[in-house]
Amino acid sequence: MGAIRLCSRSACRNSAVATLTYVYADSTAVLGPLATFAEPHCYDLCEQHADSLTVPRGWEVLRLAMPATPAGPGPDDLLALADAVREAASRPAAPETVQGQRSAHPALEAPAVAEGTRRGHLRILREPS
Repeated sequence: MGAIRLCSRSACRNSAVATLTYVYADSTAVLGPLATFAEPHCYDLCEQHADSLTVPRGWEVLRLAMPATPAGPGPDDLLALADAVREAASRPAAPETVQGQRSAHPALEAPAVAEGTRRGHLRILREPS
């Protein structure tokens, strides 16, 4: 489960309940339920700031329906978690590595250098064929 997201307004330490997005082409502000993921060009707002939202003159506010109660884990979420645990338990165990050995991956080798090309500080390592 992710961390609780806070309101984007400065000095506000309340948890966010809504997400605000601006549609500049339409001069519209869209305020809706808290987005699943934090987006870089959206603003998460607490209940107080979502209720008192004002927009520039000439802009329109589109308020989407807000859920009455925060969504908790549903039966589908719990079944998906149980299936993931069963799947992980049914996989064969990975071979144990000896202390000091990093992994069982094959060694990588440098590609052949064509004559007359300058080698930079970065190079590609290809798996041996």
